[in-house]
Amino acid sequence: MERAGRAAFEHARALLGTSGRRVLVFTGPGNNGGDGFVLARLLRQHWYEVALVSATPLQRLPADARAGATAWLASGGSLSAQLPQGFQADLAVDAIFGIGLSRAPEGLHASWIEALASTHVPVLALDVPSGLDADTGKVHGRAVRATHTVSFLALKPGLLTLEGPDHAGTVHLATLGVDARALLAPPGHVVGPELLRGALAPRLRNSHKGTYGTVGVVGGAPGMAGAAVLCALCALKLGAGRVLLGLVDERAGSLVATAPELMVRAAAPVIAATDLACLALGPGLGTEAVSVELLEAALHRDLPLVLDADALNLLARNAHLAERCRRRQGATILTPHPAEAARLAGTGTADIQADRVAGAVELARRLRACVVLKGAGSVIAEPSGAWAVNPTGNPGMAAAGMGDVLTGIIAALLAQGLGSGPAAAAGAWLHGHAGDALRERLGGPVGLQASELIDEARLALNALIYARPTK
Repeated sequence: MERAGRAAFEHARALLGTSGRRVLVFTGPGNNGGDGFVLARLLRQHWYEVALVSATPLQRLPADARAGATAWLASGGSLSAQLPQGFQADLAVDAIFGIGLSRAPEGLHASWIEALASTHVPVLALDVPSGLDADTGKVHGRAVRATHTVSFLALKPGLLTLEGPDHAGTVHLATLGVDARALLAPPGHVVGPELLRGALAPRLRNSHKGTYGTVGVVGGAPGMAGAAVLCALCALKLGAGRVLLGLVDERAGSLVATAPELMVRAAAPVIAATDLACLALGPGLGTEAVSVELLEAALHRDLPLVLDADALNLLARNAHLAERCRRRQGATILTPHPAEAARLAGTGTADIQADRVAGAVELARRLRACVVLKGAGSVIAEPSGAWAVNPTGNPGMAAAGMGDVLTGIIAALLAQGLGSGPAAAAGAWLHGHAGDALRERLGGPVGLQASELIDEARLALNALIYARPTK
């Protein structure tokens, strides 16, 4: 607890800068409150003006938190359940519940969360913003919207997915000098650029297009050819040696006039091609009878398969296709958004979102596929039960065509030799990273276009392969 309080103190000092001197600390009934007592004591010892709010009698605090409160009182601090009148804080600290809350807060603690949620000063949350589920990112009634969160020992998935990113602000990890991984094997991990660093080696001069794989992309039913073109163009720009584009609507070939490098075919011959490294199916595929036939043919191929959009809807509607997916010998990657995942699981979108990690893991197990559950903090799950959360991406990516681009990125990485799990996780990270770079370049998330993101992803991939620093 002393280490946690000191780590929080260092972050608080950084947030206060040279001019901020007044700190309001909210402490709860458990050990998260104890961390707050230590932080308050250290701030006071360094001549900060601290007001501390606590509603739990000393004797009812856990032993460690009680020791922290006693030390705070010994330093000259005081306890009060009432908000200090006229105290103009420069920083507010949330040490109310942390990870210890699994229901909606009530009473006085709920009113404190309301006060923190509406404050106009920076808010530092200790471990997890109060009201946020540490495992799922679900908000229990109302949660603190922190400017910064310092997570102790290890990151919590709830900080990274669903509503967590909107409530945690900038997340900092304080290991407290403990090698948590050595004590307890983590159930999941956070995806980072290290998946791509070294995974794809710099290209030899003595190479050719066959060295980097042929991707087949199938989709583009009437009125939806653009989705397939986006996916195919992305696979080409992200490094596939060549791309065969199979359009369900063969009359839409004129759409690719601006990308003559794509090799346009009818859909069925692309699925049957013998020289494919992988096959991506679903962008603009449609759900007509011909689409069912194409998906069934693709599922009978033993090569790596990426399924998105309408291919997922068809799996959900046709039990024999889902069973064929389960029995495939080749690797399968599914990239559903929450509603598509719900249809595949035979449940509701709210059920998937209630526990995104559990939902993705169960879907991966059921269909024997690697699953990328898209959304804020995309979850990547493998049939083995291994899972990861991707921290990149922004609201500007809630736009048409972004999923098609993700499918193209993953297919390109598969074609260049990555396995299904690494390709799915690295593809999700690269997709979001490119979106973040595009948001920064444009000055905000409004109006980001999927086609613009492709070139940003290409720049980032080259920077990683050739060891140039990326943000």
